[in-house]
Amino acid sequence: MTTPGDSTTIATAAEIGALRRRYLLRAVSAAGVDIIFTTVFVAFADAWAYAPRSIAIGLFLLLGVNALVCRRLFIPIEEYLSGRRRFEDMERRITQLPVLTAARVALLALAMVGFRVAAPYLWPDETLRALPTQTLADNVALCLLLPFFYFTYIYFVISDYLGELCGFIFERTGRNLSLFFGRYRLKLGMALLVMSLAPLTAVIIDLLSYDGKKLQFEIATDVAIALMGVAVSVYFIWRSLLRPIRILSRAMSTVAQGDMSVRVPVTSNDEVGELTGQFNSMVEGLRERERIRETFGRYVDENVASAILQGGGNGVLAGETRDATILFTDVSGFTTIAETLPPDQLIGALNEYLETVLGPIRAHGGVVNTFIGDGIFASFNMPLACPGHASAAIRAAIDIQRAVAGRRFGEAKVAFVTRIGISTGAVIGGSVGAGQRLSFTLLGDTVNLASRLEKLNKDHRTSILVSETTRAGCGTEFVFKPLGSTAVRGRSASLAIFTIDIS
Repeated sequence: MTTPGDSTTIATAAEIGALRRRYLLRAVSAAGVDIIFTTVFVAFADAWAYAPRSIAIGLFLLLGVNALVCRRLFIPIEEYLSGRRRFEDMERRITQLPVLTAARVALLALAMVGFRVAAPYLWPDETLRALPTQTLADNVALCLLLPFFYFTYIYFVISDYLGELCGFIFERTGRNLSLFFGRYRLKLGMALLVMSLAPLTAVIIDLLSYDGKKLQFEIATDVAIALMGVAVSVYFIWRSLLRPIRILSRAMSTVAQGDMSVRVPVTSNDEVGELTGQFNSMVEGLRERERIRETFGRYVDENVASAILQGGGNGVLAGETRDATILFTDVSGFTTIAETLPPDQLIGALNEYLETVLGPIRAHGGVVNTFIGDGIFASFNMPLACPGHASAAIRAAIDIQRAVAGRRFGEAKVAFVTRIGISTGAVIGGSVGAGQRLSFTLLGDTVNLASRLEKLNKDHRTSILVSETTRAGCGTEFVFKPLGSTAVRGRSASLAIFTIDIS
């Protein structure tokens, strides 16, 4: 894929030739439509001798001259496709290709109609005298309506081609249009004028200009030509108007199903194209948000990451105080273990162990706030609600001890003995830091006490120690064993502590 500003070859010579041919064939398709109109006219007028001359001037202008003019229009786009120009230099030409092509075809059509109207007066001969006479109003209407029809027809034909061209460029380079000159309501208005008001105007002018059999002839001719014109136009009109909407609708459905990898080509030069570009930007933002959440979730708990990302858009959690239960874990004798293992084996075993410990914490509604070396600092009911948080923390602690008991981790098959301290009480939580460096943290005496209890397991030869507040918060759900009162660093009074049998 090329990067912005590159002038790398996008297509092979054969592919460029195919794109050029498709463009030119659509641009000169006006000549085929003109042959149909001329055939209808001479059939109704029974003026077949006039057909070769009329068809010849149509082919000369709408096929020959038109092909040369449109070929020149396409040259800069070829240069971009072959790598001789940048996308930024060609974006305006690509965007305006439908209107530029349609304007040139309309001018050629005006010259063609003017020649046909003036021919009976400028070069009278037997062939031209066989044609039915037209009023001035009818001739003026013809000079206005037919070029307008060709402009509208070619505009929508090339707009449909623009979708193919933009799709090809998007597939090869990932680049999309960002300049939009078209207006969807104007396109829709043009379509309605061609299919309704233009034929109606021609019929009204006939009613005001003719009577008798001449009126019947003119109305029949105009209605027949109008029906054929609408028939050949409506396919490209609706493709041009509806295909970009269908593409966008399918992409939106894909995103709604959770697939953020979708990115769609901008295939129109109007508000729908602009909306498609905005849709791509939106999906890119959602994809980036998801990537940040996933990456952030590797460093803090995914629930904390989600809460921060959803916390009003400023990337912080406001400070608040809430009753919560804090859980600290640590590995007994980890320093000794670390001295005996190579670093890669130590990290492998520790990661496997931590993953085992994380499972019960998350399963019971806890949030892992941070890793402290070989230990974990987790909370229940802060920052995310956790009903019955004291009991949830105890259940998590029991499941942790059961999960690691008798298990050996990593390639080195290391046994990790886990100590856990749990305390319940008021906790202050929020985002703290300076400048662009922030961290979600929990503060307060409850946090300090849980950390102290974890360390006291060593003195009491226990694996889980809990505070009186945690025991009270669990009611009668568990059977706790009191260990008396103990002095805790940072506390002036002794505190009652408890353990729990996990067998």
